[in-house]
Amino acid sequence: MSEPRVTAAMFEAGQELASPKTKPSAWRNWMGRQADRWLWRWIGRRAPRWFERLLPASLLARFLLVMTLGVLASQLLGNLIWATYLKGKSEQEVRQASLHVAAGAISAIQYFHSLPLNYRQLVIEQMREMGGTRFFISANNAEVKLQSIDRNPLADVVLQAIHHDVIGRLPQLYALKVSFAWPDQLAVNNAGTFISELPDHWIKNTLLIQPRPAPILVIQAQIEPGQWLYLATLMPDPFFLENSDPLPPERWLLQFVTLLTVLLLSWVVARWITGPLAALSNAAEAFGKGESPILPETGSVEFVRTAQAFAAMRERIVRYLEDREKLFTAISHDLRTPITRLKLRTEMLDDDATRAEFHEDLDELDMMVKGALQSVRDSDIHENHTSISLDAMLGRMVRDARLAGHEVAFTRCGLRVQGKPLALKRAIGNLLDNALYYGRSAEISVFEGVGKRVIVIRDHGPGVPEEALETLFDPYVRLEHGRHSNSHGHGLGLGIARNIIQAHGGELLLSNHPEGGLQAMITLPGV
Repeated sequence: MSEPRVTAAMFEAGQELASPKTKPSAWRNWMGRQADRWLWRWIGRRAPRWFERLLPASLLARFLLVMTLGVLASQLLGNLIWATYLKGKSEQEVRQASLHVAAGAISAIQYFHSLPLNYRQLVIEQMREMGGTRFFISANNAEVKLQSIDRNPLADVVLQAIHHDVIGRLPQLYALKVSFAWPDQLAVNNAGTFISELPDHWIKNTLLIQPRPAPILVIQAQIEPGQWLYLATLMPDPFFLENSDPLPPERWLLQFVTLLTVLLLSWVVARWITGPLAALSNAAEAFGKGESPILPETGSVEFVRTAQAFAAMRERIVRYLEDREKLFTAISHDLRTPITRLKLRTEMLDDDATRAEFHEDLDELDMMVKGALQSVRDSDIHENHTSISLDAMLGRMVRDARLAGHEVAFTRCGLRVQGKPLALKRAIGNLLDNALYYGRSAEISVFEGVGKRVIVIRDHGPGVPEEALETLFDPYVRLEHGRHSNSHGHGLGLGIARNIIQAHGGELLLSNHPEGGLQAMITLPGV
């Protein structure tokens, strides 16, 4: 469908409505009508075929699929927004905390650099005994080799900020090393002493080792040749690295529970919606098979109205079928009287040839009337559905045909179908009669499919032209070969058979067999 276009007439109409003489409500009403028209045109477009094939067949499955995709999309977008916000906030907070730690480290480095060399170790020991300091400090004659933690975006922000700030304010330093390490792997001097080996009162107010260790920031500054100052401390938030994960397992669990809750509620709502639709579908299918289903007028207002409309439609159709049968019966009765009178008057004709032609035409007219009445009655056989053994039904038909001198091949199958016995026998009998009339011999095969039964009746006649296959079900259609083989037929048997099979929820297909002859394939629902 082409895109809606604003024509010149529409534009002029819009200008007229927008003129000062026109009330504003008129312009809004006109724009509303145009928007509604464009919206409904857009809604009315069919989805691409490849997209339709990807969708599940049932309305319930489609509803749950759309809700699942919608919830997942909203959660994904929400997580993306949350992760972006949390990342920016965490980096900002960590950078500010890094500058605060860097300021303390700069003060400590400046203080120890100002002390004489022989006083530095004494001050360090006094600070360890007193406690209460921010840094654990040691003096070494070389850099202490550390095993750093794994790379982390927030840790990199801290290391870069501290290194940049310290170097910027203490350019006289010979070297500067900044890193993070875990307590159990942290050495404090060149002798290989670990923090875990130190007395508790040296580090209990400075570092966290037990019960939940936190990463330790280590700053090593070379203040003089051969003199390294070792500073170890914690960030203001010791567990700041956990903020680098915006989606912890607890959040994933919460979102999974949310998704399950939404799907459960969607399933309940979808069942409320599709339940009445399924009941309506079953009722329509049962009514098509000749039953009289009754929809309960309970539930939502829309379903109650639908049930009432369905009941009214069913009553109208039943009345129509009854009136149709009465009409055909009356027509048949009324036509027989003038046909009989015409036959009597024909006997009074002197010309034998003319009298024979009149008799032939009247006989054909009589057969057409009887055939029309039979077509109406045979398509509406009132029976209850029951389980039918195909072996028993087809076996009796085959035996009758063989007693009449016909050749029919049939193999027992042990399958059953659900339907009206007399109606199905009439439909299959019409097809078998056609096969015997026009093909002289017939073969009946029964196959089991997925939830269905397939009955194939094949004759060994000349077949049917491909262009004529579609017209065989039309009333009074008979091909030249059929008129010669069966001069008493009316051309109604195939139409009656198809109507009966379709009323059972099945399908009748006619085709030419590759090896010759015509074959009729009946597909019926299984038991």
